[in-house]
Amino acid sequence: MLSLSITTPGTAAIFRRGSASPTSTSSSFHGVRIQHQVSARVPAATMSSSSRKSLVVVMSKREAELKDIRGKTTEELNEEVIDLKGELFMLRLQKSARNEFKSSDFRKMKKQVARILTVRRERELEEGIGKRLSRKLDRQWKKSIVVRPPPSLKKLQEEEAAAEAAEAAKSA
Repeated sequence: MLSLSITTPGTAAIFRRGSASPTSTSSSFHGVRIQHQVSARVPAATMSSSSRKSLVVVMSKREAELKDIRGKTTEELNEEVIDLKGELFMLRLQKSARNEFKSSDFRKMKKQVARILTVRRERELEEGIGKRLSRKLDRQWKKSIVVRPPPSLKKLQEEEAAAEAAEAAKSA
């Protein structure tokens, strides 16, 4: 909202559009006062109960997912990171080839990788591994990775092999 008031030494003529509130900022220039109303954020208490319930569900899913991640060993986490990064590579290939893909998968996989790496770093901090040593170990780990096809590509190859076998069985 905008509030405009003109003041002269003898009289005060006030022209207002809207009303001034305690959350407004103001500036004055040659007797003309201009006030801009600052919008306040809606407190969480005024949110509807249905939107609060959905937030609780999302938080519990995230907590359950983190509990699952924390239950795995470091080696399992490393394997999962490799698989997820392979899946991200496959998604990028599908995108560049203009094949159909779910664009939301990019964000989901990136977040999953970030969660896993965060848990891995938490474990390093518990062991007392510093930042420099952590980066050195990470570089060594990345060099030791054996490239393998991601699970989705393996599944696709198995489906194609099964289809070819079924086709060969029909023709024979």
